[in-house]
Amino acid sequence: MSQQQDDAPRKGMTPWSAPERFAPNPVTDNPNDSPGEVALVGAGPGDPELLTLKAWRLIQSAEVVLYDRLVSPEILALIPENAERIHVGKQRSNHTLPQDQINLRLVELAQAGRKVVRLKGGDPFIFGRGGEEIETLAEAGVRFQVVPGITAASGCAAYAGIPLTHRDHAQSVRFVTGHLKNDTCNLPWSDFVQNNQTLVFYMGLVGLPIICRELARHGMKPDMPVALVSKGTTPDQKVVVGTLSTIVDRVEKSDVQPPTLVIIGDVVSLRNRLDWMGTNGA
Repeated sequence: MSQQQDDAPRKGMTPWSAPERFAPNPVTDNPNDSPGEVALVGAGPGDPELLTLKAWRLIQSAEVVLYDRLVSPEILALIPENAERIHVGKQRSNHTLPQDQINLRLVELAQAGRKVVRLKGGDPFIFGRGGEEIETLAEAGVRFQVVPGITAASGCAAYAGIPLTHRDHAQSVRFVTGHLKNDTCNLPWSDFVQNNQTLVFYMGLVGLPIICRELARHGMKPDMPVALVSKGTTPDQKVVVGTLSTIVDRVEKSDVQPPTLVIIGDVVSLRNRLDWMGTNGA
């Protein structure tokens, strides 16, 4: 293909120049009546080279960026110096801004005519509350688009040398939030205890003892392989490996910090041969 042919589809394009890609305005039925725009962008699991090309283009042209705690410093460094930065990160029992105020802020900025990037770690539609945010934008008649990112399960598992599915070990995978509200266990634990299945718990560090206890109580074998990945895909990545009966003790003896991802299943045993990163392990 010639260079001219390759460049033709991109000629004259900017990240914000395709209004047909935005959701229609439910209030006015005319997306051009909304002066500002919001791009809900997934920043991936941490490694800036895992950022999508579209995400990079939108970040580079943003006027305002609202970002979460899980967005890595290397990705924040890509934000233009003249763009306004607003930290809206949340962590357990410590929210910089409540979710409803974040939603309102997005609407206010867009209605003021700003090009806004809402930057979230991982993928905004996987335990990222992105759906709630664009529901608010749609109700307010604000134009928006969604840019998916590599979710932590995919990125962290790959960088830890753990395939989430494998013909000989797992034909299905479940993504589960490990952030147990008020330490409750209202999850379908018996459904999680199945052969040939991988479980991935997001934000599972604090709830790890409960997770292991409930899985054991519902019949999971005590020697089921388990891995905890801390700060996955970053230079500080650390992987702690054990079994359902030993992982809690091993994690307590290790210096691991959030964000973490817990992978449970026979596929974890493949890490011994597939750890291409050679990352710190315990």
